[in-house]
Amino acid sequence: MLHPTVYWGVQPARPVQASTAGDVPAGDIVDVAVGAGSFDTLVQAVQAAGLVDTLKGDGPFTVFAPTDEAFAKIPEDQLEALLADKEALTAVLTYHVVPGKVMAADVVNLDSAETVQGGSIAIDTTDGVKVDGAKVVKTDIAASNGVIHVIDRVIMPN
Repeated sequence: MLHPTVYWGVQPARPVQASTAGDVPAGDIVDVAVGAGSFDTLVQAVQAAGLVDTLKGDGPFTVFAPTDEAFAKIPEDQLEALLADKEALTAVLTYHVVPGKVMAADVVNLDSAETVQGGSIAIDTTDGVKVDGAKVVKTDIAASNGVIHVIDRVIMPN
């Protein structure tokens, strides 16, 4: 059961400290998400789905990451059921991941992107940037194996 006071996105993601090389982020996608402090539910879901090693892999990956607040928009019983169904959870999580490193400057030139799950997310840039209707609220959070863009709700594959 999720603690009722855990909400994604209450605090903005903390900046990631670069390594001494100056141009390489301090961690991979998972490390950056853990360090941000606003992706606890996402990290819990990645662990439950057994995707930690994948998202710590070479990549590169682009992750459209829902905040804790975004996950809090899902009714608690539905979220608990999703977290308990590894197959469905894996499908939802991999739907948030696009192969390759797609920076914000690249996203604005796209109208869709193929996901690791196999589906396609719609990208709308008419009023800000939205992926499958979820608003992108923070972009270009660098990781050693890709990039994270923060979204305000969980997107679901068809």
